[in-house]
Order: sequence, then C-alpha cells, then structure tokens
Amino acid sequence: MNKSRLEAFSDGVLAIIITIMVLELRIPEGHEWNDVQVLWPKFLSYAISFVYVGIYWNNHHHLLQTVKRVNGGILWANLHLLFWLSLFPFVSGWAGESHFAANPMTAYGFVALMCGAAYTLLVAAIVKADPQNHLLQEATGGTGDRKGILSVIAYIIATVAPLIGQGGVILSGFLLVAVALMWLIPDPRIERILQDAEVQRRS
Repeated sequence: MNKSRLEAFSDGVLAIIITIMVLELRIPEGHEWNDVQVLWPKFLSYAISFVYVGIYWNNHHHLLQTVKRVNGGILWANLHLLFWLSLFPFVSGWAGESHFAANPMTAYGFVALMCGAAYTLLVAAIVKADPQNHLLQEATGGTGDRKGILSVIAYIIATVAPLIGQGGVILSGFLLVAVALMWLIPDPRIERILQDAEVQRRS
C-alpha cells in the first residue's frame, strides 16, 4: 500500500487537534487587559501543547519521507500515536483551568510519555514493515537513540514529580518544556540520508 492516505488522514487529525485546543481559549468576559491576564495559565498550556503537536507533525512528516510502502502494522501504529496526541486538548485544558495543579500535570506528563512511546513504536513498525523502508533504519539505527531515551526519562519524571508537591510541579513543567525544545528541530539524520539517497539516484 502507498502512504498517501496515511499522510492525509494524519494531517487532518492533527489539524483538528489544534483546532479543538484553540477553541478551549474562551473570550474574556470584560474588555480590559486585566480580564485577559487571568487567562494566562490556559494560554500558556495551549502554547506548550501547540508546540508539542507541531513537533509531532513536523517529525511525522520527516519520518514518512523515508517510507516507500505501508502495511497494516504501520496503519495501526500510526493510529495509536494519533490516539495519544488526540488527548492533548483534554490534558492541556485541564492543566490550564487548574492553574497547573498536581494531578493535571501528572496527566499531562503521562500523555506526553505515551505519545513518545507511540512514536517509537511507529518507527519500529516502519522499519519492520518492508525492506524498501531501509532509509529509516539507516538514519536512526533502529528504534532507539539518545534523544529518544532522554525524552522518555524526562517524561517519566514529569509524570511522577507533581505527586511530591509544588516543587515537583515546577520540575514537571520545566522538563516538558525542555523536551519540547530538544525536539524543535527534526532529526537531521533523516534529512541527510534522504539527501544522500537523492544524490545517488541522480548520479
């Protein structure tokens, strides 16, 4: 099977996720700046979640550039990733509405952790599916890498830390932002391997 419907469906779902998140930003009841300031937790939560979804869209796009054929395993692995991403509007709204209370931050960290795990499973499914997907294997060396392992560790800490008190909530938020910054730039190894493959094809 080709990958066109997989790409189109994924792009549509991610666009809907972002739309749902922005609709959660309620218009202030008043018309003064003070009326807007009280909404800062919800806006901050939205902004972080928007960056997260954008990072997954960007890296997902790069990931699929290495794919020549898809099978049922890839389709289900992709749906698994989209399921966890679709929970971002819920945990984002809950965290913002609660002014980043402990339980909502734990839920946010858990969803981020599961998104990372689902992305790793998608990479594994792509590598396993077809020999024509060898470019991803060459680019990543398989399913694990240093940045991915660090992300999982940070997500686990971000999930557990809020349970120990306010300091843990701050640590959780810091780690979630740090992981987002780490993934802002898509994996350069994929771009390099694709460029090398294009040069070989033209020569």
